[in-house]
Amino acid sequence: MTPNHVIIIAEAGVNHNGDINLAQRMIAEAAQAGADYVKFQTAVPELVISSIAPKAEYQKETTGTGQSQLEMCKAIHLPLSDYAPLAELCQRHAIGFMSTPFDLVSIDTLAPLHMDYWKIPSGEITNLPYLRTIGRRAEPVILSTGMSTIAEVEAAVKVLETAGTPRSIISLLHCTTQYPTPMDAVNLSAMKALESLGCAAVGYSDHTIGIEVPVAAVAMGARIIEKHFTLDKSLPGPDHRASLEPDELKAMVRAVRNIEKAIGHGQKCVTDTERPNIEVARKSIVAARDIRRGEILTEQNITVKRPGSGISPMMWDSVIGTAAIDDFPYDTLIRI
Repeated sequence: MTPNHVIIIAEAGVNHNGDINLAQRMIAEAAQAGADYVKFQTAVPELVISSIAPKAEYQKETTGTGQSQLEMCKAIHLPLSDYAPLAELCQRHAIGFMSTPFDLVSIDTLAPLHMDYWKIPSGEITNLPYLRTIGRRAEPVILSTGMSTIAEVEAAVKVLETAGTPRSIISLLHCTTQYPTPMDAVNLSAMKALESLGCAAVGYSDHTIGIEVPVAAVAMGARIIEKHFTLDKSLPGPDHRASLEPDELKAMVRAVRNIEKAIGHGQKCVTDTERPNIEVARKSIVAARDIRRGEILTEQNITVKRPGSGISPMMWDSVIGTAAIDDFPYDTLIRI
């Protein structure tokens, strides 16, 4: 890993549509793309959604109005018993397993799987009993902050802290909860506000179309990137439209890895790769015409040209007014 290694979470979410075979294929694709983690969503829909809860507008657009939100989610969630086998499959594919719990029973289901992080979704940022339950575990947390003010984020962090999880192991993801997110609603600069809370790291959970925004987030300092992916955008379901297909996920991972390398160490210095070009690109003091030994060097008989292997033009004032120590034919390097 490079010093600037960005954690990339391939968000499978519920894009398996409740099909364990699709979920297994998504693990393989995320691993092949080079993601650090593949993440699912674990829920007992009846414990998360009431029978009167409406669908979001984007859910109506992608899945119609024939089902309630509860019916839709029951159709696309996996049974709790599937997550342990999925975690084992992730191990075989050498990719980290994560899943977001949406209720307290799901927290208990995921706890024995020893995930590296507890991922808290934006919708639970005001769920005190839920936050307190995860906070008591005193394990690393990644908290998405869509639909939240900075005050609400701070309040959630304090609940986690008070319960036992120090902010030194809490990471915050800026997020806009709209699928897909229009560009003028992204507000990547909000990551700076999240940095002010003094947590472990700040990142970005992306719902835009394409890969340029998460790549830009990395350039702006995001240490974690989360992005939805799917095997096929044309599949039925609420999140496929705002997701990447496998080739796009690979392209995003490749771009993020390039940007994390490009960020570098922050010191302004000459790199090894550019050092050979100093002599080629810089200039030296040279004879503007034939100069005889003993002749006084003036602005009329010397000038500045490439290559940079002679006296630096920064020494110009020190050279002017001195006597030539030798004959210097036109275009040759001046020596003093």
